[in-house]
Amino acid sequence: MTDEQEAASDETLCRRIAARDDAAFDLLVARYQGRAYRLAWSLLRNAEDARDVSQDAFIRVWEAAERFRGDARFSTWFYRILVNRCLDHKRRGRWWTRLVARDDDPAADVSVVERQPAPGPDAGDQVSEAQTMARLWDAVQRLSPQQRAAVILHAQEQLSIAEIADVLRVAEPTVRVHLHRAVAALRKDLVP
Repeated sequence: MTDEQEAASDETLCRRIAARDDAAFDLLVARYQGRAYRLAWSLLRNAEDARDVSQDAFIRVWEAAERFRGDARFSTWFYRILVNRCLDHKRRGRWWTRLVARDDDPAADVSVVERQPAPGPDAGDQVSEAQTMARLWDAVQRLSPQQRAAVILHAQEQLSIAEIADVLRVAEPTVRVHLHRAVAALRKDLVP
């Protein structure tokens, strides 16, 4: 990979993909592969489904690159495709194969305690933190799909309200409402 390819903006790569440049597509996939999988997994909580949906989103980018207008950043356009693919997948009913998403984690056969470093003075805190995170993810999964998407895009992907509105194709006040209601539901679910 040349320095020029490395420095190419996502938007430039998308234009090259529209011209059917395989190298540009490979570079864009390499840039977004980890983030795409992480976001899909956060929404679907199933490793296999997350891989399938994120691959499907990249195929969609290849097919639709010529329709990228550049009104928003490429990442916003891509996240919109990915979130829509996740929501479509969930609507088809294939996404929720297990009630506890951590079962889909490749390390699920190993208990939380076994995955922690050797016990030390703060080993109990680490287990407690892992349990808290598990409770949080379970609570996030109980949110509506739109609220869940807004929370994950905001907290995990650190998108702005405007960017989330673009991804979800809703107005900014709607994103704020989704986030407000999600936080209220999470507090109700998690705070004793």
